[in-house]
Amino acid sequence: MDADSEQGPMVKLISAEGHIFYIHKKCAMVSGTIKTMLSGQFAESRGEVRFPEIAGIILEKVIQYLYYKVRYTNSSTKVPEFKMDPEIVLEVLMAANYLDC
Repeated sequence: MDADSEQGPMVKLISAEGHIFYIHKKCAMVSGTIKTMLSGQFAESRGEVRFPEIAGIILEKVIQYLYYKVRYTNSSTKVPEFKMDPEIVLEVLMAANYLDC
């Protein structure tokens, strides 16, 4: 059994440009918006979520944050800084706000 299957099922997130990102469902569910989409009667409940308003570079950074949050929530170790290029901070903040994470 490989590491991916131990983490559980994957979810497919698609950016504005059509970039496809596969993320573990456990990490995707950190986002209140994605959790609602995957849990409800939305078409996205099949495990594929499109974000036509979020650029790939921004979605990628948000996904990195979701993994970071899962890894370090309730951690007893020192939490490292989550690094981000200053040029994208505002866009990442707006995407994170939209995604409720």
